[in-house]
Amino acid sequence: MDERWQLLDRPSEFEVVHQALTSGDTGGVVLVGVAGVGKTTLARMVTGTLSRPVRWAACTQSSQAIPLGVFAPWIAPSASRDPLALLGSARENILAQPNSVLGVDDAHLLDQLSATLLHQLAVDRSARIVATVRNGEPVPDAVTSLWKDGYLERVELTALTKQQCVGLVESVLRGALEGLSADVMWESSGGNPLFLRTMVEGALEAGTLTKVNGVWQLRGPTAVPSGLAALLDERLSRAGDSVLDALQMLALCEPLDLDILIGLVGEAAVDAAEIAGLIRIGRDGRQISARFSHPLLGEVVQGRIGTASARRRRGRIVEALREREPGTAADRIRLARLYLDSDQAADTALLSSAAKDAIFLSNLSLGEDLARAAWERDGGLREGELLARALLWQGRPGEADAILDRYDPDTLDQLELVQWVLPRASLQFWSLGDVDRGRELMRLMDTRVEYPPLRLVGDAAAAAMTVHENRIAEGIAAAEKVLAAPDAPRQAIDFAAFAAGLAMPVAGRGADFEPIAARSRAEKQPTDGMIRVMVRYCDVLALTTVGELDRAEERATEYSEFSSTAQFLGWAIAKIAVGVVAIHRGRFREAVTTFEQALAALHAETSLPWQLPARLLLVRAYAALGDVSSAERVLAAADEHAGPHLALHEPQRLIARAWLAAATAGRHSAVEFARKAATIAAGAGQYALEAEALHHATRFGDRTHAARLATLAGRVQGPVAGMYARHAAAIADGDTEALDAVSVEFEQVGLLVSAADAAAQAIPLHDRAGQRRHSAQASARALRLAARCDGAATPALMATSRPLPLTAREREISAHVARGRSNRDIAERLGVSIRTVEGHIYRACTKLDATDRDQLAELIWHNPIQ
Repeated sequence: MDERWQLLDRPSEFEVVHQALTSGDTGGVVLVGVAGVGKTTLARMVTGTLSRPVRWAACTQSSQAIPLGVFAPWIAPSASRDPLALLGSARENILAQPNSVLGVDDAHLLDQLSATLLHQLAVDRSARIVATVRNGEPVPDAVTSLWKDGYLERVELTALTKQQCVGLVESVLRGALEGLSADVMWESSGGNPLFLRTMVEGALEAGTLTKVNGVWQLRGPTAVPSGLAALLDERLSRAGDSVLDALQMLALCEPLDLDILIGLVGEAAVDAAEIAGLIRIGRDGRQISARFSHPLLGEVVQGRIGTASARRRRGRIVEALREREPGTAADRIRLARLYLDSDQAADTALLSSAAKDAIFLSNLSLGEDLARAAWERDGGLREGELLARALLWQGRPGEADAILDRYDPDTLDQLELVQWVLPRASLQFWSLGDVDRGRELMRLMDTRVEYPPLRLVGDAAAAAMTVHENRIAEGIAAAEKVLAAPDAPRQAIDFAAFAAGLAMPVAGRGADFEPIAARSRAEKQPTDGMIRVMVRYCDVLALTTVGELDRAEERATEYSEFSSTAQFLGWAIAKIAVGVVAIHRGRFREAVTTFEQALAALHAETSLPWQLPARLLLVRAYAALGDVSSAERVLAAADEHAGPHLALHEPQRLIARAWLAAATAGRHSAVEFARKAATIAAGAGQYALEAEALHHATRFGDRTHAARLATLAGRVQGPVAGMYARHAAAIADGDTEALDAVSVEFEQVGLLVSAADAAAQAIPLHDRAGQRRHSAQASARALRLAARCDGAATPALMATSRPLPLTAREREISAHVARGRSNRDIAERLGVSIRTVEGHIYRACTKLDATDRDQLAELIWHNPIQ
C-alpha cells in the first residue's frame, strides 16, 4: 500500500520540480508546505525519475543540535575543529559524484553550519538541490536566502482539493469511496495527505473503514481524530511493545546506527518497525542508519517517554556508542549530550573535548553546557578555564571571573598559571575595562613563568593589550617577535596574529599582514575559535587599507559564511567585517543593516567591546545617508565604550564625530574633528588612519594637507594614500584636471564616495573658469557615483547640488538653528560666544531674506545645505 500513496497526481508541481533539477535557470527547488502536505513524497518521486545520482540528507531535531550534524556522515574522520576545514570535507564528499542531486528533508531543522554548506552549494551551483521546508517553523537565514535571493526556486505545496483527496484514497483502496465517508475524510484531514494517509491506514487497522457492497465506508468515532498527533498516537498504540521500544530508542538519538539499534532492541523489532512504515533504513555516508519515516512520528514517540525512562534508555545508547571511538567533533558532541541526560556517569575528558568542539564550531551556548557539566564533575582548572572562556565570549565576564576566582594562583604550576591568567586578565582588561588589574595579572605570569614557550603566550597576549592602548609600534614589535619565534606554541601565534592584525592595517602595513593572515588560515587546529574569527576580521581590515576591496569582500563573504548565530560573537564580528567593506565601497544602506544586525547580536549582560568599532562605522553610514538623529543615537551609545583599554579606536571616534558634524552642515567642526583624529593617529603611529582622517578633512573643504599626505603616501602601503595625496594637491592647486583624474582613480579601486566627492569638488572650479561643458560632465559624474552610493549626502555633493549663499560657519550655525537649538546651546557646542552666534544668524537671515529664526529654520529644512 505504501507505493499507492505516491500516486498523488500533482502534474504541475511535478513538472516545476523536474525542470528545476534538470534544465532550469536556478540551482534547484525548495518545496514549502505544512507538515504532511507531501513535500518529501513529491521530491522523492521526481528524483526517482532522474538519471543523475541523488544523495539524501534528512534533518532531525537531534541533528540540529550538532554543528554540521546532518552532513556528519560525509565528513572524513579528522581531529580538526576548524569550521572551514569541516565544511570543505563535507562538501568534497557530497560532490564526489559529478552532476549529482542533493536532497535535504526538513531543511528548517538544519544547524547553522549545515545551512551554510547548503547555501554555498546553491550559490556556486555545485549540485542541483531539492529541499523541503515546513511552514510555520523558524528557518535559518541561510536557507531562507536560497529562494529569496533566487538561488533556488520556491514551490508552495498546498492542501489537496476534495477531488484529489477522493481520487487518492480510491486509488489506494482500489475501489469507490462512499460520498459521506469522502466528506468526513476531506473535512477531517483538511486536505493534508499525511493526515489522510494516517486516517485511512488507522481506520483500516481498527476495522472502522470497511468495504460494503463494493463501496468503502468509514464508520466509528476513532476514524475522525482531531489532529495528526492523535492519529499517529493511535497508530503507535497498535504497533506492539517491541516496535514501540525500537521507536523510543530512535526518538532519543536519531539517526541511529542500524547495528546499534538492533543490538539495543533486537532485529525483529527493527524489521517490524520498518515493515510497518514507521522507520526507514538508509546509508548515511559510511554507515547504515535508521530514521523515522516522518519527523512527526519522532515528536509523538518522545511524548510517550517519561524522564526516568528517557535517562535509562539514553544510558543504554551511551553504553553501545562508547564502544566505538568517536572519530569526529559531531560524534563527540552527540555522545556527550547523551551522557548529560542519561543515568551514566559522564566522562569528564569527553565532556571537555566536546565543549571545545562546540565552541570552535560556533555554538557557545552548547559549549557552555558541556563545559559546565565537566567542571561540576571535576572542578579542575582545565574545565574551569574552558567554562570561563565560553562565558566570557557570551558577554558574561562577572560569571567567568567568579569561576576563575575559585583557584589560588599560588598553588598553580607554570602551565596552569598561564591557563588561569590569560582568560582572567583578558576579561579584566577588555570586558571590564580595568587596565591596571589586567596588567597586574600579566605581571604575575611574567614573574613566575620561566618556560620559554609559555612566556611567548604571555608576550602575545600583552602585545594585544598594548595595541589596544594605542601603543602601535610597541605592540607590533612584540607581536612580530612572537611570530618569529621557532618554538612559539599555537596559542601564542593566535594571539600575536590578532595583535598584529589590529595594528598593522592602521599603521600603514596592511600588506605586511597578508603572510600572517595566510599562516592563520592554514592552521586547521586553532587554540581558540574566537581568536581565529578576530584574525579573519583583521585580514579584511588590512585588505581595505591597501585598497584591495575586491579581495576584502571575497574574504569577508567567505568568513561570514561559516559563522553561526548560536555563536553570536563570531557571527557579529564576521558581520562587522562585511560592514567594513560596505562602508569603504559606499554601500551605506547595506552597512546600516549589517552593523545594526551585528550590534543586536552583541547585546549581552555586559556590553561587548566589539560594539565600539561597529558603532563608529555605523555613525558614518547614517551620517552619509543624512539620518542625523540615528547617527547621534549611535554615537551616544558608543560612549559606553571608552577608556585606555580602547584607546586604539579614538581616532575612529573622532572621524565619526566629523561625519556627524558634516551631516549637520558643520563643515568647520567636521574639519576640526578630522584634524584631531589625524593628530592622535599620528602620535600613536596609526599612519594609515592619519592619512584617512586628512582625506576626510580635505573632502570637507580643508586645503592644507597636501604636503603631509605626500609624506604619508611614501609610508603607507598600498595605492590609496597616494590617491589621497593627489586629491589634496589638486584641491590646494585648484587643478580640475587632477581632480577629474583622481576621481577616476578612486572609482577604479572601489572608493566610490571619494570619487563622487572629487568630481563634485571640481564643479565650482570649472564654473569659475567658465568651463560649462566640463562642469556639466563633473556634475553628471558626481550624481552618477552618488546614486551608486545610495544617494550619499556628503558636504561636497550637497554644496554643488543645492548651494546656498552662506559661509561655512553660517551654514553650520543655521543647521543648528534648524534643529531647534538655542543660541546658548549652539555657542557651547561650538566654543564661541553667544554674540558671535547671533551675528552669524543675523547675516544668514539677511542673505536668505528670512525675517527671524523660524523662517531661517524652515529654509534650511527645505533647502539642505550639508
